[in-house]
Amino acid sequence: MRTLPVTILFTSLWCTQSLAQSLDSDHDYPIHPVPFTQVHFDDAFWAPRLEQHRTHTLPYTMSQCDSTGRVKNFEIAAGEMEGAFCTAYPFDDSDLYKIIEGASYSLQVHSDSVLEQKVDQWISLIGEAQEADGYLYTTRTIDPDHPHAWAGARRWEKTDDLSHELYNAGHLFEAAAAHYQATGKRSLLDIAIRFADLIDHDFGWGKLEKCPGHQVIEIGLAKLYRITGEKRYLDLAKFFLDVRGPNQGEYSQAHLKVIDQTEAVGHAVRAAYMYSGMADIAALTGNQDYIHAIDKIWEDVVSKKLYITGGIGATGAWEGFGPAYALPNYSAYCETCASIANVFWNYRLFLLHGEAKYMDVLERTLYNAANSGMSLEGDRFFYANPLEARKNQQRSPWFSCACCPSNIARFFPSIPGYQYAVRDNQVYVNLFIGGQASLHTTAGNVELTMQTKYPWDGQIELTVLP
Repeated sequence: MRTLPVTILFTSLWCTQSLAQSLDSDHDYPIHPVPFTQVHFDDAFWAPRLEQHRTHTLPYTMSQCDSTGRVKNFEIAAGEMEGAFCTAYPFDDSDLYKIIEGASYSLQVHSDSVLEQKVDQWISLIGEAQEADGYLYTTRTIDPDHPHAWAGARRWEKTDDLSHELYNAGHLFEAAAAHYQATGKRSLLDIAIRFADLIDHDFGWGKLEKCPGHQVIEIGLAKLYRITGEKRYLDLAKFFLDVRGPNQGEYSQAHLKVIDQTEAVGHAVRAAYMYSGMADIAALTGNQDYIHAIDKIWEDVVSKKLYITGGIGATGAWEGFGPAYALPNYSAYCETCASIANVFWNYRLFLLHGEAKYMDVLERTLYNAANSGMSLEGDRFFYANPLEARKNQQRSPWFSCACCPSNIARFFPSIPGYQYAVRDNQVYVNLFIGGQASLHTTAGNVELTMQTKYPWDGQIELTVLP
């Protein structure tokens, strides 16, 4: 039998995709995720959960977008029907994007012609709703003179407040990257590129110097950069970080320049998305100031602001972080989106540093604070996840603000990608879940089989075949 000099490291990943584009850069994460497409679960805990998500949750969330008017907003913006913007929030566009992202991940491992056809229909509709110069924001396109109150009278007027124009764009970019990888089709990618080019034209030093009111576009632009190799997108992501603060308020982490922040404050989802974006841009540019800042913030969170479940964001008043050590059980907020964002952030810190402590937080959050957001049936959801039960509390079929169900739709199919990572000839075993994986290392290809009843039993058997 041929042997390979492979070192197996047990650590306790956000591997949603492996992008094939070769970048003109010497910088990236030193540790590389094993794509979820190369990891197959066959355990009794996660495998049925993911299958239920594929067969029920994805179709269910799509039907909810149809029945609640989210799809209708695009139909009206596209001129296919008449009417007014018919949902509650200007960020409702993003629910379609997130579900497309999750569906694209699912399609990479399970061929499903019905699901792919539905995705294609949505993408066609999104393209028809896009304005000629690339702008895509249904509430303004539907009624330019009377958009949603949060939108502002003109494009970008309230983008640093509550318009969510750039937030929607960020989720569009993530969906486009996932869809392109899953299908090879450029339909959604071309829509995303047109919008990104418009944003790059309008924003930047010496142009419109505003930060996003809700972070996530930084992550999306980094993914577009990986797909296209266009450094403009990476530079724009860095601009959106560097233009933030000071003296613009803690709610959206704009009270200080990002490199001067040492504590987690404000809205928890915004915060963890920003910290994830800082990690991405740091990895791709070598910016050590970003890394120093998010390292300090991480210490603040895990020592003073993290629930035993891995949940973050103690208060519902601003859906975010409270004072140090203020972690009540009954009134705990622990938004599902914040838990998913906490997974993203800790995953990136692991890819930067390779330390098990980040995977420990990720694992705790994954099994508890994030997993609790969806019922076993896959069609009921928690927005907040308090630690002490409230009378008659139960999961809901949907919300007017549906960011959590759509985030669950995109997150769960990617979970197998968090299990393993590689660095040269080293293999990191991060999560203990039964199944098989195919890995590529500098020493050669490796096949791994893990057998375990985890989390019900701590016995782990790992077979390594070169």
